[in-house]
Amino acid sequence: MGGRDDISWDDLKRMVADLIAAGQENARLIQELRESGKETDRRMQETDRRLQETDQLIRELRESGKETDRRMQETDRRMQETDQLIRELRESGKETDRRMQETYRRMQETGQLIRELRESSKETDRQMQETARQIRELKRQLGALGNRLGQFVQDMVQPAVVRLFQARGIPVHRVYPNALAKNDEGEAILEIDLLVINGDHAIAVECKSRLTSEDVDEHLDRLARFKACFTEHADKILHGAVAAMGAPEEVIRYAERQGLYVLVQADDDVVLRNRPDFEPKSW
Repeated sequence: MGGRDDISWDDLKRMVADLIAAGQENARLIQELRESGKETDRRMQETDRRLQETDQLIRELRESGKETDRRMQETDRRMQETDQLIRELRESGKETDRRMQETYRRMQETGQLIRELRESSKETDRQMQETARQIRELKRQLGALGNRLGQFVQDMVQPAVVRLFQARGIPVHRVYPNALAKNDEGEAILEIDLLVINGDHAIAVECKSRLTSEDVDEHLDRLARFKACFTEHADKILHGAVAAMGAPEEVIRYAERQGLYVLVQADDDVVLRNRPDFEPKSW
């Protein structure tokens, strides 16, 4: 025990102290590894949360149109690749950092794709607004054309109505174009294209470029309201007539069954298309 190569008590204490210090260092390293594992789990949970949010945004963007659908399919494909990468990351410890960087890069690409999709949606909205504007302009032009055609028919019918109705035994002699009835506030409540009258009779004529059954029904509604709106003519025998550049035979007969005179253009003239035994309705 007293030889030069024997371990002294002090040496033994130092060795024990070194072993204890090494154990503590190992315990510290193990704790750090556990904390690193917790941080890795936290990052994985954060990645899952972001991927879930991205999925939600993708589902909302799918409603934006065909081009959006195509891009969303591409996003789904990339997200599936990301899911696959995350599963691989969970199975691997050595390359976690490298794969997390790859995931981050792919998330940036997804964000860029989402920004592109938003810009595409804005362009789609702009094109829809332009289409709506063009439709409004087309409606305005068609309305103006319809008004010009209606005025053309009215100008053709006006000189002929007195002659035609006098030939039917109705002694009318005055024609008022665009007869307008107003309420006490001065607001227009009813307009008649041509109002043909004499002392006892009044004929309200509606002029159209091409007559439809809907036009006939609308004029019947005017006739029903006429005397309440034109009170100065309430004591007159009221008849109704429709005039047009053209009208299908079934529409002519429909108007006739409703008790209306039907005037239609024939070459450069206007003729009555009612049957010889036609009896007009009185309102």
